[in-house]
Amino acid sequence: MFQNIYTAQGGPGMIAFGSSFPGKIVPIELGPGKQWILQKSAFLASEAGVKLDIFFNQKLGTGLFGGEGFIMQRLSGTGIAFAEIDGEMIEYDLQAGQQLVVDTGYVAGFESSVSMNIQQVSGLKNKLLGGEGLFNTVLTGPGRVWLQTMPIYGVAGAIAPYIVTGN
Repeated sequence: MFQNIYTAQGGPGMIAFGSSFPGKIVPIELGPGKQWILQKSAFLASEAGVKLDIFFNQKLGTGLFGGEGFIMQRLSGTGIAFAEIDGEMIEYDLQAGQQLVVDTGYVAGFESSVSMNIQQVSGLKNKLLGGEGLFNTVLTGPGRVWLQTMPIYGVAGAIAPYIVTGN
């Protein structure tokens, strides 16, 4: 079931907003020492005390090969923000030093205590025949990580062969 409309009761009225793609809208509580890094299109809305900045991953390999990983969004400040996650969301709570290796496009967000790096896929067969790209994202704890199950580029690639193009 899609949760792509969020409603909140407060003050004299109600606020409602929706996502641009089927998925989830997730509230994020921010405060001192609690910052989140999100994929560049995930921010949806927030309370006035939340600050939205661009986050650059300073590692050269991430910038050249990481796709989503290079320019992301940083949420800081105090209050509640809302993120738009494509498809379903899977949450992991990484312990200190614990790593998660994933395809870059599936990283929806992570706490700022998590470090991110790009790793080249090993093996020539995997690179040429694997179909998953040449690089993966390595997330190292401690902290929470959100993965999304259906990035929009994946959906577009899956339906492209079935779209009639004029012939």
